[in-house]
Amino acid sequence: MNRISWDQYFMAQSHLLALRSTCTRLTVGATVVRDKRIIAGGYNGSIAGGDHCIDKGCYVIDNHCVRTIHAEMNALLQCAKFGVPTENAEIYVTHFPCLQCCKALIQAGIKTVYYAEDYKNHPHAIELFEQADVKVEKVELTEQVIDFRKINQ
Repeated sequence: MNRISWDQYFMAQSHLLALRSTCTRLTVGATVVRDKRIIAGGYNGSIAGGDHCIDKGCYVIDNHCVRTIHAEMNALLQCAKFGVPTENAEIYVTHFPCLQCCKALIQAGIKTVYYAEDYKNHPHAIELFEQADVKVEKVELTEQVIDFRKINQ
């Protein structure tokens, strides 16, 4: 059996987190890592104790579900809540971050964004990552992760 790389391992964690998502439009997971250690994880869903899309339906305005908090934001907010620094950390996200999450990741000091799937990759987000010297890299899924995702669909 071939051992998966660190990038594949952390991306697999993000796919596992995405299984907790409560939004029916897209399931996303994010894992924040520093020094090869997971410091936080998040998935897209409503505020704690709030109505969930899976129960009440998506609350869509301008083609965006405003009921949910994005996975990246949830992971960063978990760090803030528990006083965990994100400076020079990395994040593994199942989908390319939206423009707002891009800005939050830059402000939080994230230095590398790894993602598995392209999703409405906004040109300004790409430009901002470049300006902030944030490395962005697509991680190819291994057969093990693909098989895992198939089992859980």
